[in-house]
Amino acid sequence: MLEQVGSLIGSPWIYAVVALSILLDVFLPVLPSGVLVITVATAAAAGSATDVPDILALTLCAATASVLGDLVAYRLAWRGGARLDRAISRSRRLTSAQERLGAALARGGGALVVLARFAPAGRSVVSLGAGAAHRRARDFLPWSALAGLTWAAYSVALGWFGAHWLGASWLATAVSVGALFGAGAGAAYVMRREPRASEAS
Repeated sequence: MLEQVGSLIGSPWIYAVVALSILLDVFLPVLPSGVLVITVATAAAAGSATDVPDILALTLCAATASVLGDLVAYRLAWRGGARLDRAISRSRRLTSAQERLGAALARGGGALVVLARFAPAGRSVVSLGAGAAHRRARDFLPWSALAGLTWAAYSVALGWFGAHWLGASWLATAVSVGALFGAGAGAAYVMRREPRASEAS
């Protein structure tokens, strides 16, 4: 299977599949876009696409798709009007995230956007929350770009180096995916603790 994915990595189609998966998972967080990126990077390390530009292209493709997906969600939420506001107000998680995001962006602490990119469904909550709260694009998009690039580089590096250290096998992919999920769990933990820390200060 890895060999088949590796044979496609030099084709524009694999990048299109990766980009589409990342674009859509801002609306459907269950899509395993991170797993796909890691699998493609692992396949690249298997030997059928060993040139560095292929890995760079995968990283740029994933980062660009991440930012575009954030921007689409942000614009849709911006134009969502009263119906979206009511939907957000019914969700404690969305309301809390919207308030924290607004405070973070207002004081220049958009690192929350980067953390959220790794947390499960965090990207969706932050992008929709920023749009619904009518946060300025110049405050949100630079952090979204940094988040997308950081996430893409981390995911590609996991697949690439995991394959070189453990061999281009399903074991390498599984360990790399575990590291990605571990980063997500860590990001979610930090985001949950942040409000308590700010309340205590």
